[in-house]
Amino acid sequence: MTVPFLDPGAAYVELQDDIDAAVHRVLASGRYLLGPEIEAFESEYAAYCGARHCVAVGSGCDALELALRAMDVGQGHEVLVPAHTFIATWLAVSATGAVPVAVEPDERTYNLDPDRLEDAITPRTRAIIPVHLYGQPADMDAVLAVARRHDLHVLEDAAQAHGARHRGVRVGSGSTATAFSFYPGKNLGAMGDGGAVITGDDAVADRLRLLRNYGSTVKYRHEIKGTNSRLDEVQAAVLRVKLTHLDAWNSRRADVAQRYLTECGDLPGVTMPYVMPWADPVWHLFVVRSARRDRLAQQLDAAGIGTLIHYPTPVHLSPAYAGPRWPAGTFPRAERLSDQVLSLPIGPHLSEEDVTTVIAALRAAAGEQTDDARLHRGLAEDRDVRPPADAGGVGERPSAPA
Repeated sequence: MTVPFLDPGAAYVELQDDIDAAVHRVLASGRYLLGPEIEAFESEYAAYCGARHCVAVGSGCDALELALRAMDVGQGHEVLVPAHTFIATWLAVSATGAVPVAVEPDERTYNLDPDRLEDAITPRTRAIIPVHLYGQPADMDAVLAVARRHDLHVLEDAAQAHGARHRGVRVGSGSTATAFSFYPGKNLGAMGDGGAVITGDDAVADRLRLLRNYGSTVKYRHEIKGTNSRLDEVQAAVLRVKLTHLDAWNSRRADVAQRYLTECGDLPGVTMPYVMPWADPVWHLFVVRSARRDRLAQQLDAAGIGTLIHYPTPVHLSPAYAGPRWPAGTFPRAERLSDQVLSLPIGPHLSEEDVTTVIAALRAAAGEQTDDARLHRGLAEDRDVRPPADAGGVGERPSAPA
């Protein structure tokens, strides 16, 4: 690859001295779980997000599940989720015993369409999970307005949106809780799995601390049926180092995104991301759309450009959830997106030369697709031309293109 899709080791190279010192500090301390690094990280990340509480857990999926359980969501309940998202959003709901109910995306932003929420609400609905997909903030004003009318919890899935702002405020304000993932490829990534929940609700925070540690805050006294989901001290120390660089890294991502938007916004057959005027995305992913997505990906791969598809199979059609309730065609918007989306390199450690290379390859590929389309259209038009009246019959026509 000339330009890989992601280089997860680049952050370590940039911050090696600080990260090594943080890791050695933990190793020498003898405290590896629920110690001072966790406490410090929780305090620092809560302050960064503008939240009262941060509770660190073992993964982003755990963050979603435990937050739902802290809200007493469980068996017999329904939770509204986006039809277009990573499967973890749905799996967390299923893990509580509740049922995920899918809602179609807005085709401009690819986030959950708030105008479709009320049609999905039933007497069993207990919560809504809007996902800030690709680092683009969802329309939280509209989602929260629906939730207030129906007395529902809102749990934001911000696994891809560390630092994103909605109307000038970091995501997470106004909802019951917000879940984050610190998977290594995230904007704020650990060197292994990790997650956290921020909340302004004291009761939810207290319950989360019980749930993540076997239902206990005092050793061998278990107040509820909890689980084991604790971010370890090494990961907390690494995240503390990286947190001080998060805004700078997000700014680099925004610079790359702006170049893509400016220099590729006129490409035929390729749709650029749409940003709402009130949104300040953090560009976890830069996702374009093309009706000939697979061909575009092949062309970029041949040019040495790494791409990925987020996500190639809609959750409702995955083997985990496929069935008579949601046959193909149930969510046409989500299915269309899965057939058309393609993610370009967008990491904060891309060089200007890398970005120039991606842009050149994308423009060349779009040009080839335009030429192919013209050729196919020309051949089709040739086949439709009738022979002259004096030709004496049907003339020979070109064979259909392969």
